[in-house]
Amino acid sequence: MSKVFLKGVLTAFLGAVLTCGSAFAADTIKIGVPGAHSGELASYGLPTLNAVNLVADEYNAKGGILGKQVEVIAFDDACKAEIATNAATKLISDGVVGVIGHICSPAGKAAMPLYNNAKVISISGSITSPAMTLSGENPYFFRTVANDTASAIVGAGYVINNLKAKKVAILHDNSEYGKGYAEQAADYLKKNSDIEIVLFEAITPGAADYSSVIRKVRRVDADVLMWGGYYPEASKLLSNMNSLDAVIPMIGPDGLKDLGFVELAGADAENVYASGPTDTSSNPVSKYYAEKHMAKYGSTPGAFFDNAVSAALALMNAIEKAGTTDSAKVIDALHKEEIETAVGSIHFDEHGDAVGVGMSIYQIQNGQYVEMK
Repeated sequence: MSKVFLKGVLTAFLGAVLTCGSAFAADTIKIGVPGAHSGELASYGLPTLNAVNLVADEYNAKGGILGKQVEVIAFDDACKAEIATNAATKLISDGVVGVIGHICSPAGKAAMPLYNNAKVISISGSITSPAMTLSGENPYFFRTVANDTASAIVGAGYVINNLKAKKVAILHDNSEYGKGYAEQAADYLKKNSDIEIVLFEAITPGAADYSSVIRKVRRVDADVLMWGGYYPEASKLLSNMNSLDAVIPMIGPDGLKDLGFVELAGADAENVYASGPTDTSSNPVSKYYAEKHMAKYGSTPGAFFDNAVSAALALMNAIEKAGTTDSAKVIDALHKEEIETAVGSIHFDEHGDAVGVGMSIYQIQNGQYVEMK
């Protein structure tokens, strides 16, 4: 056999293999779900993974999308930026056409340049950093939750109008998420009230004890504590507040709107206020998927479940309406197509924010979140 002939045979064989490989890769429509699926923040991430699985199950039972089954590919990023980039790289190499996630703002911010470069659409039901959409740097990013500006305004407004505070202490975890909430809340208080901000300080996440900063809160005679950050630190702050008899209301962002916080903080969490997506549990779509969740997982849905259901519905509907997985055409459909979701009828504005979502204040009463009217 001549070398020329052998080369031709090998070339043809490799071409056939590559063609078959491409066809195989396109046999399913792959949706990535990166988020915290283990560890202390899993109660944020697992509801989103469950939501996407349930929506995918529904589509697959009806024949899939564009004649193909939906394949969900999960990646545990632990809500950490350094792991999120690995997640994005892996999901892109796996050939996902879209991502429902990430869950936390730092992780999403780290991963988005990779998705932008690969032209992979990401829709989050929980990332609230305003810059993720408003900076104009992430054309492939969308979300089905109100941003931190709305969260901070709702929280600060409640401090002014309902808690009638005179002196407010503001603590944050120095993350983009926590500090951003704290700064925007402080700005709103300054512009819309005569409330005195008597303390504005960052703490170190992961510390065993925050007694020193709680003593400062007592010394400045604050009558409300606003917290910018997640619930593991909030639970420690509350424990120190109670042990030091600094019993004043705490109010924070949606990082406190999670039953994992109630379980971790126990009785200390009672009466804490948190902003969160407006309750849509009476929405027929929300009810439907809550029942599906109970049937499949044996529990009620967790934090941001409705927002994640809505993100999955929006993405899969847009692919279907576009008639293709081409990202430019899917994005066009996301902007133009109104869809009924678990958070209401939505479409996405020019920045990628969902039009039609709201933010409310909740209080923990008898271990449950009660929406404050």
